[in-house]
Amino acid sequence: MGPLAGVRVIELAGLGPAPFCGMLLADMGAEVILIERAGSKAGEPLSLGRHAIYNRGKRSLVLDLKQPEAVAAVLALLASADVLIEGMRPGVMERLGLGPEVCLAHKPSLVYGRMTGWGQDGPMAQTAGHDLNYIALSGALWYAGQPGSPPLAPPTLVGDLGGGALYLAMGILAALLQARASGQGQVVDAAVLDGSANLMNLLLSLQSAGQLPEARGQGLLDGPHWYGSYRCACGGHISVGALEPQFYGLLLQKLGLADEPDFAQPYDPGTWPALRLRLETLFASQPRQYWQGLLEGSDACFAPVLSPREAQQHPQLQARGVYVERDGVLQAAPAPRFSAYPKPQPGPVPGRGVDGVAILREAGLAEAEISALLDPGLG
Repeated sequence: MGPLAGVRVIELAGLGPAPFCGMLLADMGAEVILIERAGSKAGEPLSLGRHAIYNRGKRSLVLDLKQPEAVAAVLALLASADVLIEGMRPGVMERLGLGPEVCLAHKPSLVYGRMTGWGQDGPMAQTAGHDLNYIALSGALWYAGQPGSPPLAPPTLVGDLGGGALYLAMGILAALLQARASGQGQVVDAAVLDGSANLMNLLLSLQSAGQLPEARGQGLLDGPHWYGSYRCACGGHISVGALEPQFYGLLLQKLGLADEPDFAQPYDPGTWPALRLRLETLFASQPRQYWQGLLEGSDACFAPVLSPREAQQHPQLQARGVYVERDGVLQAAPAPRFSAYPKPQPGPVPGRGVDGVAILREAGLAEAEISALLDPGLG
């Protein structure tokens, strides 16, 4: 159960942001029917089986969409669906006979969610790419890293998931509200390129105000000694982000640096490189556990850099139940939280095609049609 209970979503299996969007909707209570491709092999890259957390809470049906009967079955499913999600290259759904014009003709109130990297149009629309490429072109990779080192962002988080899946989910929910009010569906064109560029607007605000120069390592969020990550004696890392003066003062006090004149001008960019080196030496003198004992829980704006397994054991994440294990797989619990649905738990990852018969029966197909569509040889 969840706030999207009663919403039915048809998801055409894909990679990355589209299935993650389906997971978000399933986490919030939507019924998500995952149509998996016939002939996919378990050994293919990113074919994760029971480890595919992005498929949790969904129902699975295997169809060969190259067959007209399978396409007809999808159109039959749309009769009771609110949303369709697809992450194909532009034009593929049209060639399959499942493009927006066809689907909206069958279900005028349908929200047709499309997920691509470069977008549905433009000179690069048909070009292959991945998360790193999209955020490189959009500008979102620019500030990722220090001067002298190649930009590197956390894999998938800024592009595929932040700029892709989350924007698609938001667009679908907005279009769904309008469809329920007007009876008229529409196409949601979400692109990682667009979404990751949109995520830059806060940084562009700082840039416009003169607080974030285009050159890396000179702005308030990527240059100061008081905003960054540091290596500890044990090989672990910690982070500090003492942006405001009162937090900076507390950080200095706890580090025994409050009386040192070199640290008295926190917003002078000219002092940042030398003071960063000072803090690098200081933090490297003790293990991460020491700095946690000294700084954690204070307003010095501190946190250790934890692996997911370490994060699972941290008191703050334990208190909120952020990480859980289901069927032996570590995963983050659904987010955000809703007061009407406390302590949300992730659904199971479905076996490939396990719900096929039931789904097609619900769509009104005859037993003979179901048997033909679900020929074991197609899986």
